[in-house]
Amino acid sequence: MRIGGALSRTTRSTLALCAGLAGFALAALAPAAAQTYASLPKDTAIGRVESNGAARPVQAWVKFCERYAGECDVNPAEPATVTLTSRTMRVLNTVNRKVNAAIKPKTDMEHFGIVDRWDLPDDGYGDCEDYQLLKRKILIEQHGLPRRALRMTVVIDELGEGHAVLMVRTDEGDLVLDNKRSAVLPWHETGYVFVKREGQDGRDWVSLGERSSPTTTANR
Repeated sequence: MRIGGALSRTTRSTLALCAGLAGFALAALAPAAAQTYASLPKDTAIGRVESNGAARPVQAWVKFCERYAGECDVNPAEPATVTLTSRTMRVLNTVNRKVNAAIKPKTDMEHFGIVDRWDLPDDGYGDCEDYQLLKRKILIEQHGLPRRALRMTVVIDELGEGHAVLMVRTDEGDLVLDNKRSAVLPWHETGYVFVKREGQDGRDWVSLGERSSPTTTANR
């Protein structure tokens, strides 16, 4: 993602690390032997990222929803949170790690000739938001998690640039799936500034802070 202006050399180099998945089959998520999962200490306070009003969605997300309406629809009858159990953490960490490990990098500019495009990485390539869209699809279709609790989220990363992550809203607080890390983390341990995310009652987005919104999501 960029905040405006031409892509910097640093941005272009980091973009190469945010990629999609080549013909990623759901069967590829079979558990690996002797795999170790990150877990949260019992005394960890996760907490929530509170919203503070409406926000404008990323335009590339709007276009994505035109192509894949079912990926953006919200069913208000679904639970708004996931019950956080040891099994849930294992599932989240497995999906996060497996998708991250299977990625082949390509920027949207290299891939489609445009700065920012959200898509499911069916042809084998993508960038940061594509990781998260695939993770969400797998969590819903393979593991039965409610879509309403899995929210695409825009943040400012450690480079001061826009980045997309998947926020999992649990009964104990908000967790983050990220292509930059193999472990699932509480939101406040990511070091990111949280800007906005998909709402939970429809396609409207909500603001998570006072920072101005990045215009695209094309960072790594």
